[in-house]
Amino acid sequence: MTLFERVKKISKQKGYSSLKSLAEDAGLGVNAVYQWKNQTPRTDNLQAVADVLGVSVDYLLGNTDDMHTNKKDESTADLIAAHWGIDLDNLSQEEKAIVMARARDYVKGLVDAFESK
Repeated sequence: MTLFERVKKISKQKGYSSLKSLAEDAGLGVNAVYQWKNQTPRTDNLQAVADVLGVSVDYLLGNTDDMHTNKKDESTADLIAAHWGIDLDNLSQEEKAIVMARARDYVKGLVDAFESK
């Protein structure tokens, strides 16, 4: 199974109706994931998609068939949940991915604001 096929399969399992919405949640251009059919993705883009899907980069690359969760993502999600009082246990995988994507956008905005000063 290719990287693109694996991303497409797991995104459907996680409730994404299209790869465009997955790409948007990962902070990528709407057609970025589709380009992975013919191009090798940048490492940071692949990591962003893995984070949104809640799996490791190794799983997406086919280095393992164990769809284990990215440990870094789990600890970040726990911190976000504690800070904003969100009960992650009651959220679906897609809802958790959305929370993580929004948190990344928020933090990126803060970093950009500090860097522009």
